[in-house]
Amino acid sequence: MCAQPAASTGETDRSRTVLDARDITRALTRISHEILERNRGADGLVLLGIPSRGVPLAERIAERMASVEGVSVPVGSLDVTMYRDDLRLKPARTLMPTDIPAGGIDGKTVVLVDDVLYSGRTIRAALDALTEVGRPQGVQLAVLVDRGHRELPIRADFVGKNLPTSLAERVRVSLEAIDGVDSVSILDTHLERAR
Repeated sequence: MCAQPAASTGETDRSRTVLDARDITRALTRISHEILERNRGADGLVLLGIPSRGVPLAERIAERMASVEGVSVPVGSLDVTMYRDDLRLKPARTLMPTDIPAGGIDGKTVVLVDDVLYSGRTIRAALDALTEVGRPQGVQLAVLVDRGHRELPIRADFVGKNLPTSLAERVRVSLEAIDGVDSVSILDTHLERAR
């Protein structure tokens, strides 16, 4: 995950907004319909958001799916912190609670939800973390933004926006539930890239 919090990061902040609140709403609505279409409805689906911004995205997708299908889709969160391959390089991390919905994930189709897909390392960590909590029938991936630059053979099944970026740019996702506003911006920066 390469989303940067909306708070000041001390970077040279030359940013441009690429998605506003309406764009994000449309993208999440489209993702919701695509998930339902691919899975022939909501039966057996569980959405797991990757903290921090993947969780409110998963909740918003579930709300849209419920309005279409008339049934509630279980939503939880999956903390990947202890499964990251850069833990020894950046050991000071805040652990977020993993919250698996009642009924678990065994035999279900799990849709992992994250804000930005970048190198693929966060999703690899999520797949490792998932094996600790159950054995799903299948795993799919939904992301708001795919910025490219994959380092692992991982791709999203559902993408809100493909956003080609350079390695000198960062993607900042701001969400109403966390930041008070919905937007996606690209920041031009020359700091060492984060994964």
